[in-house]
Amino acid sequence: MLITYHGHAEFLAETAKGQRVLFDPFPAQIGFPMRRVRADAVAVSHHHFDHDYVDKVDGRPVVVDTAGRHTPLPGVALTGTPAWHDGEGGAQRGQILCFLLEADGLKVLHLGDLGEVPGDELKNRLFMPDILLIPVGGTYTLDAVQAAETVALLQPRVVIPMHYRTDRGGIQKVDTLAPFLQAMAPLEPSVQPLLRVTREDLSQQPRLVELTPR
Repeated sequence: MLITYHGHAEFLAETAKGQRVLFDPFPAQIGFPMRRVRADAVAVSHHHFDHDYVDKVDGRPVVVDTAGRHTPLPGVALTGTPAWHDGEGGAQRGQILCFLLEADGLKVLHLGDLGEVPGDELKNRLFMPDILLIPVGGTYTLDAVQAAETVALLQPRVVIPMHYRTDRGGIQKVDTLAPFLQAMAPLEPSVQPLLRVTREDLSQQPRLVELTPR
């Protein structure tokens, strides 16, 4: 599987068979360079403008935006688990879905705009993904310290941060990546343009990966 990061909460996962699954496409207002993306399936964690810009997607993608287990493509499963967008039971920003992608023998968990450190029930439902895509910028999502706590709770093999501001773009009210990297110390990130991973080499992958937005 190939995983690339486009900025904000948008990732593209491409399976060994060439199937393309896009997470949370953003519009131009987010500030990162916006390009059209070809995808066969799109997972939308929630319908806020910065996560559901499906109009940028070429092809005839299957859009998955509801809870439960879905099989949008042969050999590809997407499971949406409800969670809160804030730490007040959704009172501020409502509900989101955390999407687990299962393909190529791998489990990739995208936490969307998760705004709460998982309690026992949510933790048990999300526990031990192979690859965790986690928001770290605060304000609208987990902040750096909460994200590090969530990593410790979920125990993924590989951690990839998202939803933070860079000099190339991002929402100004969210933080940069630096506080999360500090919270994860002494673990050092492996900075990569993309993650190429298989079930067989998962144990050899870096624990913390910083993907350069493409």
